[in-house]
Amino acid sequence: MNIVTVSPKFQVVIPLAVRKALPLHPGEKVQVVPYENRIELIPVQQLKKMRGFLKGVNTKVEREKDRV
Repeated sequence: MNIVTVSPKFQVVIPLAVRKALPLHPGEKVQVVPYENRIELIPVQQLKKMRGFLKGVNTKVEREKDRV
């Protein structure tokens, strides 16, 4: 488990093990989300990089009759 300390300016440092596990780089933006008594950091990705990431996903979902 990685533990960090909140500085007087409310800053934290992402531990090296976490930085290596995720492709984070200096200057990248992350979205901060409070969720059920915890803080989640979600990397913000450019739309250009996300293009095609759902390729091959099955879109044939059985729908309710009133949703067609």
